[in-house]
Amino acid sequence: MNWTGFSSAAPELAKITEERFGSYRHHVLATLRADGSPRTSGLEVRFLHGELWLGMMPGSLKALDLRRDPRFTLQSNPGDGTDMGGGDIRISGRACEVGEGAAKAAYVEEVEPPQPFHLFRTELTEVVRTYVEDDTYLVAQVWKPGEPVRTLRRT
Repeated sequence: MNWTGFSSAAPELAKITEERFGSYRHHVLATLRADGSPRTSGLEVRFLHGELWLGMMPGSLKALDLRRDPRFTLQSNPGDGTDMGGGDIRISGRACEVGEGAAKAAYVEEVEPPQPFHLFRTELTEVVRTYVEDDTYLVAQVWKPGEPVRTLRRT
């Protein structure tokens, strides 16, 4: 499911997620190396035209990882650790590379990234928000396509 589908299915969680990712410029992307081990890399993300986009430098290892195996997890930047403002958010899914065409041209027009670059559109498989409520509960909100948001609380 793309970002528009997620936003329709879980509007409150989608709004909080966009705000959280909008609080900082850089976030952490996890991909899979050829040997199956994880790779983490810094990344800027964009929410544009109903999609969550991942843009990368040409030939970057994270782009090559996604070309080989499209699975990813994107972790929101925790900031300086004193204020998680909206909680910790993780987005998982599959990234599909976008070639030259109307979608990439619209992205270039709006973002003006350095050229050349890799551009990936995301298909979401899970969004998880974790936060502390009333200094008492650890709360996890979990969304998956076709399911309502589940809220779990632990003391």
